[in-house]
Amino acid sequence: MDRITAQHQSPLFDIAATRQQEQTAAAQLPPHALMQRAGLAVARLALALAPHARGVWIACGPGNNGGDGLEAAVHLQRWGKSPWVTWLGDEETSPTDALLSLARARSAGVCFAAEGPTDLDQSDLCIDALLGIGSTRALQGRLAALAQQLNASAAPVLAVDLPSGLNANTGAWLGADTRSSDAPGPSAAVLAQHTLSLLSLKPGLFTAHGRDASGQVWFDDLALDNAAQPCSATLLGEPTARARLHASHKGTFGDVAVIGGARGMTGAALLAASAALHSGAGRVYVALLDPGAIAADTAQPDLMFRDLNSLDFKGLTLVCGCGGGDSVRAVLPRILANPSPLVLDADALNAVASEPQLQTLLIARGQRGRVTVLTPHPLEAARLLLCSASQVQFNRLQAAQQLAERFHCSVVLKGSGSVIAAPGQTPAINPTGNARLATAGTGDVLAGMLGSALASGLPAFSAACEAVYRHGALADRWPAGSPLTASHLAANGQGPG
Repeated sequence: MDRITAQHQSPLFDIAATRQQEQTAAAQLPPHALMQRAGLAVARLALALAPHARGVWIACGPGNNGGDGLEAAVHLQRWGKSPWVTWLGDEETSPTDALLSLARARSAGVCFAAEGPTDLDQSDLCIDALLGIGSTRALQGRLAALAQQLNASAAPVLAVDLPSGLNANTGAWLGADTRSSDAPGPSAAVLAQHTLSLLSLKPGLFTAHGRDASGQVWFDDLALDNAAQPCSATLLGEPTARARLHASHKGTFGDVAVIGGARGMTGAALLAASAALHSGAGRVYVALLDPGAIAADTAQPDLMFRDLNSLDFKGLTLVCGCGGGDSVRAVLPRILANPSPLVLDADALNAVASEPQLQTLLIARGQRGRVTVLTPHPLEAARLLLCSASQVQFNRLQAAQQLAERFHCSVVLKGSGSVIAAPGQTPAINPTGNARLATAGTGDVLAGMLGSALASGLPAFSAACEAVYRHGALADRWPAGSPLTASHLAANGQGPG
């Protein structure tokens, strides 16, 4: 059993791939063996998480996820704990394996209660075994009531395979209305402190609402090897450190030009430029779109300011759109036609979304094999895809891949569990970052970091993965009690003062 952290890369498997793994395992193992292994894994983790617990409430649904919970109850009972089970199954319709586990739990002397505990304080640990990966409907009736009880308990909650009410593929709430931007509240799904993913890791645990619902994710492969099966996505691990050779010079590490900063928004371009500089770019140029803007930044004399019309793009990596406002529309045709590696962010993306001619230029650029990375947040992605932000969030992996295929480029769909996609690539989900990044300017910082990674010579998809991971990791390491601001984030986390 492994504790999933941000340090190591992990393969992720969607529902269809996991079902295939289950079928393969069932053909190799004796009947009921897979459920017994799953229940034992749940019981072991429960014991590790709450070694001194006495009362353990296990909410078991009518299917095989509930069967896993019943099996866990058998082991906890034998180990001297006091589990009691609320089972929502029907002996006339429940799966065969779940019924076998029900019989084993009864034989072991496990206590059953028709409803959840009346006194939530009597539980030292709660186990959510209500719904598994195959569920598609929102929690209703008794399922919803038990989910509310689990969420109201003072005891920690361990979810079996995934929190009930969460889509294993997408991290969206089951039954979410894509026409509405309103996310369901805690009653719509179980919000667990721990989740034990069995047999495979699921993408939905790490993006959209998955990180909030799942808590700390654990993984047990149930002693089955699925290495040969292609994964549906990848959870990023820590990038390999790249050495800077002593016999180097500033040209070795690439040059970045940041183009943006319309009137009243020059700060965005300066944040991106500062991030590129602190991320290792050899030289950073700034071409501000505000004609009356500063010609130098005395706080950052390392940045070299240039007039856009006189700036030679040859040999540069371009970062365009940060604080660009409406002014960026006029310069985008020249930028999109240039062969230089390009990061398109913020207002540049909005301009492309609103002008078919710019879309044509962007598609043509990708078809010529020119390196381009788009960095939309969900609303910008929705504008590019002609849909709603809720629809983007309903399936973030699919939305990112659609953008990548449509514009023939790499895409970073920002948000909780940022998704990195590219044509012909298995998409990646970033495990780093936290809500402290929800402040103005942090997206501009990411654009600058990505520009620096591209300028260093990394391929677009690899550069995007590295920049997104490091950007989130800075926030994860941020000193407790110290406010996270974009300007300090741009300086590679060197905090205030």
